[in-house]
Amino acid sequence: MRVALLQMSGSDEPADNLARLERLAAEAVNEGAGFLLSPEVSNIVSSSRRILAERTTTEAADPMLARAREIAKTHRLWFLLGSLALRLPGEDRLANRSILIGPDGEICARYDKIHMFDVTLSESDSYRESLSFRPGERAVIARTALAKIGLSICYDLRFPQLYRALAKAGAAILTVPAAFTVPTGRAHWRTLLRARAIENGAFVFAPAQTGEHRVSAGRPRASWGHSLVIDPWGEILAEGGTAEEVILAEIDLAAVDKARARVPSLGHDRAFSGPVIEECGHADPRAE
Repeated sequence: MRVALLQMSGSDEPADNLARLERLAAEAVNEGAGFLLSPEVSNIVSSSRRILAERTTTEAADPMLARAREIAKTHRLWFLLGSLALRLPGEDRLANRSILIGPDGEICARYDKIHMFDVTLSESDSYRESLSFRPGERAVIARTALAKIGLSICYDLRFPQLYRALAKAGAAILTVPAAFTVPTGRAHWRTLLRARAIENGAFVFAPAQTGEHRVSAGRPRASWGHSLVIDPWGEILAEGGTAEEVILAEIDLAAVDKARARVPSLGHDRAFSGPVIEECGHADPRAE
C-alpha cells in the first residue's frame, strides 16, 4: 500500500483550502497512492469564533467533504479528511471531526476529537479550543479491507491511554492528523508519535498543517509541519519538511504482526490498585 500525507498550509478561507486539497490530492493520485490523508482542520484554520461561525457548514453541506468523496470514488482509494470544522445542529460549538471515506465514496467512520487543546504555552501564547469546539466522547476504530484503523486528532496524542485502547481493540494503523504549534512541535511531535507507534506496535500516519496560516481575523497562527509515517518498530519511513507538499510511503502491514510478536506487550497489561501514597515524613538529613 502506498500512503500519501497531504501536508497543507491552510487559511481561514474554505474555498482556498479546497483548492489546495485538490492540487495535493491530484499529485498523490499521480504517484499511485491508495490512501490519502489530510491534516487537522483541513477546511478552515482560524482562532476567530466569528470567522468559524460564518464560514463553516454542517457535514452534509461541506464542499470539501463532497469533493473528497468524489476523489475517493473516482480513483477507488481511501481518503481520510484528518478533520473538518463542522457546525452541529442546535449547538453553539463546532465539531472537530475526522472522516474516513472508502473507495466507493461513502463515509465509513467519523471521529470527534476528544481532548481539547486548552493550554497556556507562555504569557502571550495560549489556546482555548473548547470555546469553539465541543469535545467528542467516543473512541473509534474503522474496520476496513486494509486493516483496523484507529482514529485520533492532534492533542489526543498526549493521552496514551486512548491509543492503547485502540491497539488492544485491534487497530494496526493509528491516524494522528494535526495542526501542532511550532513550540510544541519542535519539542514533542516526533518523540510522541514514535512512542505511540512503539508502545502499541502500530503504524502511525500523521499528516500536518504547516507554516504561517493566512487569516483575516483573530490572532496569527503557525503550524510545525513535519508530517510523519512511522512503522510499528518506531522507524520513520517518511517525513515532511515545512513546505506544502505530498509525503509518500510504502507500507507493509505484515510489519504489525512482526513487531507485536517480538514484543507482545499488548498482552502483558496487568490490572493494579492504587497508587497508594506512602508518607515519607523523615527529617531531611541535610538540615541536621
